[in-house]
Amino acid sequence: MKFADVILPLALPKNYTYAVPDHMLDSVKVGSRIAVQLGRQKKYAGIVKAIHELAPPDYKTKPLLDVLDKDPVVYPTQLAFWEWLAAYYMCSEGEVLNAALPAHLKLSSETVLLFNDDYGDDFTALDDDEYMIAEALHIRKELRIEEVQLILDKSEVYSVIKKLIEKKVLLVYEELKEVYKEKKENYVQLHARYEAEEELSNLFNTLGKAPKQMELLLAYLHLVKTQGSVLQSELLKKSGASAAQLKGLVDKEIVWIEKRVVDRVPGGGKVDVQIDFTLSPAQDKALQEVRNSFEQKPVTLLHGVTSSGKTQLYIKLIEEYIASGNQVLYLLPEIALTTQIVRRLQKHFGNKIGIYHSRFSNNERVEIWHKVKSGELRILLGARSSLLLPFRELGLIILDEEHDPSYKQQDPAPRYHARDAAIYYAGLFKAKVLLGSATPSLESYFNATQGKYGLVELNERFGGLEMPEIEIVDVKKVQAEKQMQENFSPQLIQAVFATIAQGKQVILFQNRRGYAPFLMCTTCGWIPTCKNCDVSLTYHKHQDLLHCHYCGTRYPYVHTCAACGSQSLIPKSFGTEKIETDLQELFPKARIARMDMDAVRNKDSHNKMIQLLENQEIDILVGTQMVVKGLDFDNVNLVGILSADNLLNFPDFRVNERAFQLMEQVSGRAGRKHGKGKVLIQAYRTQHPILHFVTVHDYKAMYASEIAERQNFGYPPFFRLLKLTLKHKDQKVVEQAALVLANWLRPHIGPHLVGPAVPLVGRVRNYYLQEMMIKLPRDTKIIAQTKQLLREHFIKLLAEKQFRSVFIVPDVDYV
Repeated sequence: MKFADVILPLALPKNYTYAVPDHMLDSVKVGSRIAVQLGRQKKYAGIVKAIHELAPPDYKTKPLLDVLDKDPVVYPTQLAFWEWLAAYYMCSEGEVLNAALPAHLKLSSETVLLFNDDYGDDFTALDDDEYMIAEALHIRKELRIEEVQLILDKSEVYSVIKKLIEKKVLLVYEELKEVYKEKKENYVQLHARYEAEEELSNLFNTLGKAPKQMELLLAYLHLVKTQGSVLQSELLKKSGASAAQLKGLVDKEIVWIEKRVVDRVPGGGKVDVQIDFTLSPAQDKALQEVRNSFEQKPVTLLHGVTSSGKTQLYIKLIEEYIASGNQVLYLLPEIALTTQIVRRLQKHFGNKIGIYHSRFSNNERVEIWHKVKSGELRILLGARSSLLLPFRELGLIILDEEHDPSYKQQDPAPRYHARDAAIYYAGLFKAKVLLGSATPSLESYFNATQGKYGLVELNERFGGLEMPEIEIVDVKKVQAEKQMQENFSPQLIQAVFATIAQGKQVILFQNRRGYAPFLMCTTCGWIPTCKNCDVSLTYHKHQDLLHCHYCGTRYPYVHTCAACGSQSLIPKSFGTEKIETDLQELFPKARIARMDMDAVRNKDSHNKMIQLLENQEIDILVGTQMVVKGLDFDNVNLVGILSADNLLNFPDFRVNERAFQLMEQVSGRAGRKHGKGKVLIQAYRTQHPILHFVTVHDYKAMYASEIAERQNFGYPPFFRLLKLTLKHKDQKVVEQAALVLANWLRPHIGPHLVGPAVPLVGRVRNYYLQEMMIKLPRDTKIIAQTKQLLREHFIKLLAEKQFRSVFIVPDVDYV
């Protein structure tokens, strides 16, 4: 008897084992999707993790229901990676599967209602709702839940269905539904007999009296010569003909129409490399150092200043790895960055590059999944989720902007860090990892200086350009002299005018979106807050609504103070939307655009915005962190940071590191091609040491200062951090649960435990929060023991009746 351990797309503590029926022995493979039953009725598509002969001792196994794929959808390498992710980041393998597989490969059962013929056709004993469903079922024989909702014109239909089941009018069964569908297009083909020149000439004579059909034929011949195959939609567009006129040609058996499966996502196949640039001596030296480093260590950190030409090094390395038959994964922290990098890579490698991120449709994701698995895609560019794709011959992973916090998944589980996960994943393939950044994370730079990673430095800008000149503007002094115009100092206004006059472009950075981060009553100080979260509401003027940036709830604008009844509510502080409005008044002739989460919501809007800036159709770009990360614009000569204090005053041990990274990165957008750029930083605390480090572009001094603080106070990279968040809708319950858990843990981990305490935002989506932090030494054995201890105590806590509905969220290496 054979048994299969199956990973289900559910947060189950362990994997279930199922019996393999004799007729499936040859078709069930490790990595295959199979249909299984869980509980009485529910069916799921799971993944086979292992096949063996050991029956589980504690329960009777159910048989597998069906094999859904001829070939496995993942390789054993991915299953090993999933197991590590689940163990390290304290989640279940089912949660990893859920994050990894595209939605259309994850099947769960759909409830189907069947008419019970034994009931007969006398429905007089039924009420109105029951009668309508019974009659529909009698005619149709089967219905789905959504169809019942349509018939009754209401969403709550389960009570009606329950009564019909009890009266034996209907039966219920579950079926698995395959959602993915291949995309098919109509292609036009000329009948074979007209391939002879003489027959084609006769055809033209025949069609002389049908001008539209003649145009169709001429358009077909042009398209077949230039493209090789002719899509029906393109033919009709080019010829200006209608579908009816094309049907005339089909009826005359001149052409025929064939349905073909087409790719939703272009890319894949043999890569044609066309490198048309020469590396500078500094780049060439760095590239050779990277190669040498890879011979000694699997991970190398490339620390190159902004605009040093790191991307050109990546391109050279990609060329080498694909030439040797490997796949390459190029990771970027933000979707916004993919547009520009894709164009640059396509210039050198053609249209064979794959892209993968959250804005693709579910069908598109399935197609990319299969192309990566088959090895058809040799180069893949994507955000952190692309790390979960089923690579077959992975040779190199490049993590650009490796310091970026966007590489850490927040919700839902697995809460993995793409940088650390990539290093483990590459190890399974014996592949290499290149981490690139102008401002590396302290952890990566520490590992490099300690010899764990290789270190390569590129300290000069490409083309001999100088680093931008940075000037700090004392806002406190300017305000005292009453020279501020809205949120702009005279120095910044003057610099913007001068830059635009020279035909150059400006980027202004403010790390808050919306018009105003909050409204405040000038009489009593009341601030409107979200009903579901303990946060102030952000005012979005364009929509004239108040938004909660935590739960997404929107509220009408408040004109009257809820506390004192006053009508003197005013917007306080400022976000990107307000800056855009103020700029339009200050620079009425300038072309102004905004790049933030509100302005660029779909996958095409990023691309359009970046192309407008590249084509110099935008004079001033206002943005949040989106404008900071790795974008390359030749004509930007001025960068303004409107409020450095917002970056420096956040209550987090990484605040100085993050502030330096953001300011140095955004400064690096200036002067990348023509002349020395300029950066203006507006701040109240002008003596802050981080501002000095940014002014002189001194990463190493910032690192030395911060690493000493981290060692003194026991923070990464010297300690590992594990955050526990407890959530419940009752404040007293969550406080008590946190206290009980802490008291259980303290005797075992004592000084390593900090908390419990209410976090900065104590309630989100009506759940009250309590947090604990565990600081662990960098000892693999102690870390593993602590995680096991936590798992045991989580089970113990949730076994208590009053704490059963408490959510516990462990976040390993949180950022």
